[in-house]
Parts: sequence; C-alpha cells; structure tokens
Amino acid sequence: MKSAIRWMAHNHVAANLLMLVFIVGGILLAPRVKQEVFPEISMDWIRISVPYPGAGPEEVEEGIILKIEDNLTGIDGIKQIKSTAAEGGGTVMVEVAEGRDPDKLLQDVKSEVDRIITFPLDAEEPIISKVLNRREVISVIVYGDLPERTIREQAERVQDELLLLPQITQVDLGGVRPYEISIEIAEGDLRRYQLTLEAVAARIRKASLDLPGGPVRTQGGEILLRTKEKRYYGPEFADLVILTQADGTQIRLRDIAEVKDTFRETDTFASFDGKPAAMVKVYRVGEQKPTEISLLVDAYVKEKQTQLPPELQIATWNDTSELLKSRMQLLLKNAGFGLILVFLVLGLFLEIRLSLWVMLGIPISFLGTLFFMPTLGASINMITLFAFILALGIVVDDAIVVGENIYDHRQLGKSYLPAAVAGAQEVGIPVVFSILTTVAAFTPLLFISGLMGKFIKSIPEVVITILLVSLIESLFVLPAHLALGGPRPISAGLVGAIDRTRRWFGGRLDRFIDGSYRRAVEFCLRQRYITIAVAIACLLLSVGLVKGGLIRFNFMPEVDGDQIIASLQMPRGTPVNETARIVDMITAKAQDIVAEYDAQRPADDTILRHLYAVVGGRVAESGPAASGEGAGGAYLADVALLLTVSEKRGVPAAEISDRWRRAVGEIPGIESLVFKTNLVHMGANIDIMLAQDDFSVLDESSQRLRSALAEYPGVSDIEDTYARGKREIKLRLKPEARTLGVTEEDLGRQIRRCRGSAAATGTQ
Repeated sequence: MKSAIRWMAHNHVAANLLMLVFIVGGILLAPRVKQEVFPEISMDWIRISVPYPGAGPEEVEEGIILKIEDNLTGIDGIKQIKSTAAEGGGTVMVEVAEGRDPDKLLQDVKSEVDRIITFPLDAEEPIISKVLNRREVISVIVYGDLPERTIREQAERVQDELLLLPQITQVDLGGVRPYEISIEIAEGDLRRYQLTLEAVAARIRKASLDLPGGPVRTQGGEILLRTKEKRYYGPEFADLVILTQADGTQIRLRDIAEVKDTFRETDTFASFDGKPAAMVKVYRVGEQKPTEISLLVDAYVKEKQTQLPPELQIATWNDTSELLKSRMQLLLKNAGFGLILVFLVLGLFLEIRLSLWVMLGIPISFLGTLFFMPTLGASINMITLFAFILALGIVVDDAIVVGENIYDHRQLGKSYLPAAVAGAQEVGIPVVFSILTTVAAFTPLLFISGLMGKFIKSIPEVVITILLVSLIESLFVLPAHLALGGPRPISAGLVGAIDRTRRWFGGRLDRFIDGSYRRAVEFCLRQRYITIAVAIACLLLSVGLVKGGLIRFNFMPEVDGDQIIASLQMPRGTPVNETARIVDMITAKAQDIVAEYDAQRPADDTILRHLYAVVGGRVAESGPAASGEGAGGAYLADVALLLTVSEKRGVPAAEISDRWRRAVGEIPGIESLVFKTNLVHMGANIDIMLAQDDFSVLDESSQRLRSALAEYPGVSDIEDTYARGKREIKLRLKPEARTLGVTEEDLGRQIRRCRGSAAATGTQ
C-alpha cells in the first residue's frame, strides 16, 4: 500500500483521473438512479381470496378456509399460513420461506387450490396472486355538491386524461362505488306470469352476451359471424323479452320490473372538505420518478381547475413526493453546513488550501457512491437518503487524519511532496483499519432476513460504499493534491489577514496541547489505576442509565408526518347512519382544534390543507382508498387531516393529534378509536395473541385483558382484532314442509334470491 500511495502522489494526472471518474461518473449516472419514496420490496406473501357472497364467517371457515389449508400443508417452501374468515369471503395468506422462489411457489399453490372441487356451489373462483408493494405518488380528488354519477364520470375523465400523459402509466380510481344495474320485480308480477327470480335472471344472462359464430367461406372470401347482444345500460336491459304468451304477446322486462342505472348498495361514502368526492390515485412504475410525476399532476390540476364549472372542484391529496423532496433538501442543507464547518475549522488551525481539499472529500465520496448505486441495485429513497445523512458525520474523518498528518510533516521542515508521501504512509494502515471497523459495524445489517432486512438493506450498502470511496480518495487522491506547491510568504491585504488569523488560532491550539492537555495526559499515565476506575465507573453509569429507564429504548421511533388519521371501528352490524353520526362529531372536534391553532396565526394562514372523511372504508397509508369490494363495512370509518408541511406550520402533528384525542374523549358504544400520526407504520408496539376454541371464552378473556391494560399509565389505542359478528336469524324447516317436498336447499336458495328484493322493499 505504501508504494501505491507514493506512486499516486508522484503522478498527479492519475490521481486527477481517479477523482474525475468519481465526480463525472456520479454526475452522469445520478439522473439514471431510480427514485422512489420508499423501497419497493417484494413482500414474499401469496394471497388466496375466495369470495362467498352472503356467507357468514363460520360457513367460510368450514367450506373454504379449512379445505385450502389442508391442501397447502404438503407444499415445500411455505413458512407459515395465516387465514381470515369474514362475512362474504375468506383470505389465506401464505408466507414464502427464506431462499425460496416466490414465483415457483405461486404456481404450486395455484395447482393445489385448483384441485379443490368441493368448494360451495355459490362460492366464486379463487383469486391467487403475489402481494405487491405498490405505493402511490399522489391522489387527485374531484369533489363538489353534485350527484354521485356526475362526480364519478368526471373522475373517470380525469383518469383517462392522466393516462394520456407520457410519464404516467398506472392510475386507479378510488373512493367510488361500483356501477350496478338494478332490476326490481314486484312479487305480484312474478305470480301473475308464473315467473321466478331465477328464471328471469337466466333469461337476462342468455340474452346479454357476445358470442362468435366462426368464419363462413364464400366466393368473395371469408366472413366472420358474431352474435353481438351484450348490454351495458339499464334501458337496453329493459327492452329484453322475458316471456312470449300463447297469443304472441311479448312481455318485456320493463313491463314487470323497474330497471335503473345505479351504484352497488354499499355502506361506503366519502367526503372531501365536506363535499362528496371521488379519488384518482397515481402510481410510480419502473424508472419513473415521484418528483416528476408530482410536478406533472400539479400542473394538470391547475389547468383542469380552470376548465371545470364552479360547483365542481379538483385538488391533490397526500403528495408523497413531498417527503422525498424534504429529505433531499435536508441532505443538501446538512452537506452544505458540513462543508462550511470542515473548511472553517481546518482553515483556522491548519491552512486554507489543505482545508479546501479535505472539504472536497464529501462531494467526491457522495458522487462516487451515486456512480456505484446502479450497480448495487439501490435507489434514491427515504432510506438511502437517511444513509447519506448518517454518513455525513464520518465521511471526512479519514481525510482529516491524513491531511493533518501531512501538515505536521510540513511543520517539521519537509517540502510538500515528501511530506505528502510520508504523512499519508504513516497513517495509511490506521486509517484503513478505522474505516474497516466502521464497515464491519454496518456489515451485519446486510444479512438481516425477513421484511425488515429487505427494507433496511440499502442503509449498509450506501454507507459502506461512501466509506470505501472516501478511503480511496483520502489515501490516493488527497496526497497528490497536497504534494503540489510550496510555502509562500505572508502577503498583505485580505489573504495576509486570513493567514495571520489562522496562525493566531494555531498558536493558541499548540499552547493548549503543550500545556493543559499534556499535563492531563501525563497525570492519566501516572495514575493509571484511577484512570481505569473512572472509565469503568462511566461505563457502569451508562449501563445504569439505560437499565434504570432514564434513557429509553425505542426500536422504531415515530417519524412525524403531515397526516393525522383517526380510525373508528364500531360493533359489527352498526347502522351506517350511526357510524356517520360519530364521524360527524369527530370531524367537528377536528375543525375546532384547527380553528384554535389558526387563531394564533396570521390571517389566511392555516395549519390544515384538506380534510377527508370516509364511512364504510379506510384511508390507505399512501392515499385515500375508500372503495372496493370487501374494503370495509358500515362499522368502519376514517377521518384524515392533511396538514401543511411541518416547516410552515411549526407544530408537531403528534401535538395536534393529542389535543384532538382529548377533545373527542370517550365515546360510548364503539369498539376502538385510534389516532395515527407516524409516517412509517410498523404495527403496534405490543401484540398479545390469545387462542381458544370457544369464542365465548376468547371474547371474555380479551375484554378482561383490555380492561387490565387500560389501567396502565401511558397505554392508549388498545385494539381488539376479534370482530363480533352481526345478529343472525337461523332458519329451520318444519316437518310439514318436508312432506310438501321442500328441502333445506330450496329454503336456502329461495331466501338467498329474495334477500335483495326484501332489502329493496324494506320487507322481511
């Protein structure tokens, strides 16, 4: 290594070329480095969803869940299986074992599930897929005091226009109910024409279809035949012929039924700033950059707003690229302060030229890391930017040691080139081992398994790369630059004043080193037992502070975000209007708290950007996601506050959340109410799992446990995942029915067919 240092110090062109490789390579490849808000890692989970409309959790468990679990037990490569039986369907989650190929396991799981032929007749086809980690960049919200269909149609138009932008390729519609064609037939009409609901449904299915008939060869060529009778709107179905009587009279669907184009009857509705709303969610795909997508969407929203009528508005929601831009600005600000501090401190005690070259070690190391990031497969995200910020404090330590030792050799009377070679060679091995010890400290993070290991893997990759590039720069580039030139006489003017100031500070530092510091070191060497005793006492004091609880341990500290979400869960079966009443109360309290903070600020300056409330669904971590089949029920609701950025509002979101929680107080009759402000949700701090075959015992135990935990100070947001079911009416055939030939299947299917019309007419 010493010969390599000597050769590089004598060959300035080679040193400059090495430096230019890091600088130019980093500048050229930086725009090509993938950007994302959080790392998009593979989840290593396979989801099996089987819809079973109208079925309760017990039927789902017996008819679907247990059968799937039995067939999956023999597959190699499964770490664990988690199943959930809920009303209307079941879900089985399969975790892929470490080192197994998720795609191969997906095919094995699909083959085993396809072999099951004993699913209930009314259960739908299983949906088998890998769990993907999709994160949306920004949401566009269309809202106003208009009918639901108008808002949805405008949202669909916004979706189509966003997809026309070349930089956007994935857009989803959310916060809306699915379209539905409602056909309601009165019981008297069915009896008059001796029809059943099943017969009418079968006639509609046979009439509304597109069926290819194949090609026909003629003298003029082949002609394709196709029956094109697919219907998409209510009036088209209303014209269907349901029955032809003996006299040739045709009974059409409109004659016996009320046909309407409407929405599915779900207990889900959302509001944005107090008005009905629909959401368009924009995702990042491939090499697309969140910041570029955000700028495109912002420009589109500003232009689109001028084209909409006054009663219809459009806005953005939860722009996650703001987090990335904020972290980038923090990195640049810290790097700027670091460069200035290194330059000033070394300039005061050593010399300006040396401090300049040592200072340049920070940008050279960072640009060199950007040069290697595509090779590492790393991206610029919140985690890697944290790694860059973490490395700022240690990246120039080696350059400072090498530069200071070269300066010390100059003070001994050596010329610049010999001083550079001798100074770098003298501390070369200690510097290498100091960097390697830091690398060794970060290396174990590369081997953490599981989801957490994938999430933080980029931290050691980036930090280790920065340290190694910094080591190369300090040993092979820095000595070559410090070997040039020679001592200069003190000149007059500004340069002379700066040099005299530096010499004055240097003299004071030398006197401190030769005086107080030297005497302290000599005392420690003479009284070595006292020195060791003091060191052990400090170690014991440090351990005591941690064990005594004065210094607390937090595995995943809360990161203050710009969004506060209040998640409400009512008992199963709660009417949607009761849930909406609680949501209105929570929303009113939020507005009161915001008004209190705004009263202390200048006029037209508020801490709140938007308020989003959804009944019957949840707000996703990366944006509103209130709709979708199975997304929730009337017992669920969320209220989300999107605050102004923390730099402008000057108030932590956690403080606002605490005041909001106290203002809401205890609400009787609810299952849980949880307030979330953390930017990264890693689950609850403590999880306690209870298992019991008897659900009554399990329910009683969970209630007692919740009551006991609530007595501990500081414990809040206690959630119980055991969901109590809705009220149930169980039907059983009378003996007289069996004598008439009525079976249990006839009873069940008749109730199932009449359930929708009973709900529509309000009868039972």
